[in-house]
Amino acid sequence: MLRSLASRLLLTYLLVTILVVVLAGLSLLLLLQSTPLADRLAWRTLDAEANALAPRLERAIERNQLEAALAGRLALRLRSRTLIVNAQGEVLAASGTAAEAADLALAETAVLAGAGQGEVRDALDRRWLYVARPLASGPMLIVAAPRPTLHALLVYGDDLLAPLLKAALVGLAASVVLAWLMSRWVAAPLRRLAGAARSVSAGRHEQRVPLDGPAEVESLAADFNQMVQRVQATQQGQRDFVANVSHEMKTPLTSIHGFSQAILDGTASDGEARQHAAQVIHEESDRLSRLVDDLLDLARLDAGQVAFAREPVDLNALVARVADRQSLRAAEKSVRIKNVVAGLPAVTGDGDRLAQVFTNLIDNALKHTPAGGRVKLRGEVRGSEVVVHVEDSGPGIPAEDLARIFERFYQVDKARRGGEGRGTGLGLAISREIVQAHGGRLTALSAPGQGSRFTLQLPMSLPSDSTLTRRRH
Repeated sequence: MLRSLASRLLLTYLLVTILVVVLAGLSLLLLLQSTPLADRLAWRTLDAEANALAPRLERAIERNQLEAALAGRLALRLRSRTLIVNAQGEVLAASGTAAEAADLALAETAVLAGAGQGEVRDALDRRWLYVARPLASGPMLIVAAPRPTLHALLVYGDDLLAPLLKAALVGLAASVVLAWLMSRWVAAPLRRLAGAARSVSAGRHEQRVPLDGPAEVESLAADFNQMVQRVQATQQGQRDFVANVSHEMKTPLTSIHGFSQAILDGTASDGEARQHAAQVIHEESDRLSRLVDDLLDLARLDAGQVAFAREPVDLNALVARVADRQSLRAAEKSVRIKNVVAGLPAVTGDGDRLAQVFTNLIDNALKHTPAGGRVKLRGEVRGSEVVVHVEDSGPGIPAEDLARIFERFYQVDKARRGGEGRGTGLGLAISREIVQAHGGRLTALSAPGQGSRFTLQLPMSLPSDSTLTRRRH
């Protein structure tokens, strides 16, 4: 029964309510004891006893049976005493057990004060409340009781405890209802969250949880919705990834299959045709090899299994070496590479991996720069970061493509998929992963007709450098 959150909340609320009711009752009794209300209740009871006794005592005095009348009297509620006192303060008769000290004090005070009610302290330092009234035959009737204590207040069951008990039961019943409603209100969002989790585990990733309930539950629901959204995006990304890999592998495999079939069935009969077929097969095989290598790189980067070196890297020399290796290709395309990177401080990282990043960036710039254009490399220091820009004078990247250029397999120039110089569409994605693993950022800025600029930002080396961290997204 107590395994559910709602039942536990209900039991907790009930226990707290009962505890509060008990404490409130005890506090009220203690308050009554220390306030004039308890005294007024006692005086009212004593007055009622005096009213009931007066006629009977009048008849007892006429018959000279006063002692017998008082001997048979029982206190109605309190441990009270009844005294008959003459005008000189002498006790003519008294009820109950002997209490001479109290009787003397009560008699003296009542005679001096006259009819009415009051309080007196006897020789034993006991406090008494009394009601005094004269009888028609001359003596004075005194009905007295010790000042009420907590035990004495319990005597007022009909006047005090019964209403308190009724109020406590009504409050407890209302608390049960409110506790039940409160427990359902708190547990309802969690039940919806549990139901949504079961739906997601069954494959229904469009499930969302409404943001309501207490702040903590609302925050949990928001986190759950974000988690489901990421799971959905991840699964969609996996489907897109498989589709893209299949497409990228199908194109070279189709070419390899076709030209190899031409060689086998004799379609490529002369030497020149066979040479062309062999060249295509070689190029497409090389493309497949690069694609597989890039996929393995991405898989290792995603899993955090790439072991990066941690050593000082001279970016000035590294950029110069990469630019020099690309100079022959640039010359073939009639594109000029201008390297003005100089005076940059060292960074901590993996020189080979950073060279891979600059190779990808310069290679992309050369692919998209027409003959007669230029590719410019420049660097600067911004605060605690080293910044290197790779700029080209190509046609630029449309705004709708710029936001997606770091996605895997995404290519701005769709025509290159089947033409010369086509890539795998993974170079920029790999470059960004490498840069982020170095604690840096790789961004792009471009506009149609104005060329493109790729900016690499890396933290400078520190004495206790811990730059290389795998950042998962």
